[in-house]
Amino acid sequence: MGTFDFLLQGLSVALQPMILLYALIGVTLGTAVGVLPGIGPALTVALLLPVTYGLDPAGSLIMFAGIYYGGMYGGSTTSILLNTPGESASIVTALEGNKMARAGRGGPALATAAIGSFVAGLLATLALAFLAPHIVKLALVFGPREYFALMVLAFVTVSAAFGDSTMKGLTSLFVGLALALVGIDGLTGQARLSFDVPQLLDGIEVTTLAVAMFAVGEALFVAGQGMRPDDTVHSLKGSVRMTKTDWSRSWRAWLRGTAIGFPIGAMPAGGADIASFLSYGTEKRMSKHPEEFGHGAIEGVAGPEAANNAAAAGTLVPLLTLGLPTTATAAIMLAGFQQFGLQPGPLLFATAPQLVWGLIASLLIANVMLLVLNLPLIRLWVKLLTIPRHWLYAGILLFATLGTIGVNPSPVELSMLLIFGVMGYLMRLFGYPIAPVVVGLILGPMAEQQLRRALAIAQGDWTTLVSTPVSATLLGIAVLALVVPIILRLRDKGAVLSQIASDAD
Repeated sequence: MGTFDFLLQGLSVALQPMILLYALIGVTLGTAVGVLPGIGPALTVALLLPVTYGLDPAGSLIMFAGIYYGGMYGGSTTSILLNTPGESASIVTALEGNKMARAGRGGPALATAAIGSFVAGLLATLALAFLAPHIVKLALVFGPREYFALMVLAFVTVSAAFGDSTMKGLTSLFVGLALALVGIDGLTGQARLSFDVPQLLDGIEVTTLAVAMFAVGEALFVAGQGMRPDDTVHSLKGSVRMTKTDWSRSWRAWLRGTAIGFPIGAMPAGGADIASFLSYGTEKRMSKHPEEFGHGAIEGVAGPEAANNAAAAGTLVPLLTLGLPTTATAAIMLAGFQQFGLQPGPLLFATAPQLVWGLIASLLIANVMLLVLNLPLIRLWVKLLTIPRHWLYAGILLFATLGTIGVNPSPVELSMLLIFGVMGYLMRLFGYPIAPVVVGLILGPMAEQQLRRALAIAQGDWTTLVSTPVSATLLGIAVLALVVPIILRLRDKGAVLSQIASDAD
């Protein structure tokens, strides 16, 4: 069967009435929570993860994908009208979009962001559908050595990419790997780090950790900053329709943003923030109105927002085909698969093709739903921005607690929610990234399993890990991904010190 046949098969799943309802609920919830100030897609997906727990796998994952895409859409509203990016990828959207809102052109800014997100999401999802089978064919020849090397690469790139310090990123990763050791050893059957607590024999729930560190930790961090006046929301003036000039200046930016965002999102060390900044620079260079940049250029909203959403679809390539999360949101999505006993990767395409292709096809439908929801209901979403901050984060704490109790009504689970929430608060306070902890907990057991298999096959010979071209190349890339950022930071630090010395002279 070809890609078109698989897509048609997936559409037959995605167009079922109940699946359409799940997708609609997902995009509505995702957009509503994503619009709220200071809440990015990662926090949105983590907060709503327990909501999908009681559904069947297909409906749950399709709702989850809708929440993911809806959270990405909702973030642009906050950036443009409130100048409060929910994540680093939305910073560029805020630069130009908020200037347009201040000038009374918030409507066209929101419209170009919504349509650009739709175009990018549609094209990037089609690219995912055509690219995924080829990567799966390559991944099917991987053995334990290659899989271990691939996971080491994921560990290093996620640790090096998040935060200002590689050392802090690696520290967060090792915290996650240590938490992954809790529970029964799959090889020997011995209990590890369970401290005679029966509930810990199954290991630490990824859902609990993700909700605690992203939702509870963020709420505590905001509360720790004390009472601050709520940000000013710039009201929408006039129509949200785009003029002919707006259309002519936006459509090329949407396509360029998609072309930049998707491949960067699909790379292990990529990310939506890199894609959005590259898109902004490209639009500034290619624009016929460079003088408008910094004062509300519509291309500065259209291109980065398209790149942002294309990169979000791009992150699904390594996630679905290799089982590797390259962003915080992808890590929580992987937890969503695992709560149903599913492991994304090449075998999932072989064992559950209807589920995978139904999920990919539902992303196309979710994009259409989001466009229909966002443009007519922009004024409704704007009203959500007026919710006072203390009500908002109190609601997050309540929802996170109820969601955890609903999934696993246990005092131990509730205690872990509190402990990990405080840990998430302290990590934010001292500048340690959160995502590597979640990635370490999710991928740690699999990396350990593949390492032990490889060493068992090679009778304990460690050189087996670099004995094939694929594993040696992947480990070499991992070393470069670790060393290059350190060298660049040291070089930048040296340049600053030399500048200070020359100024002193």
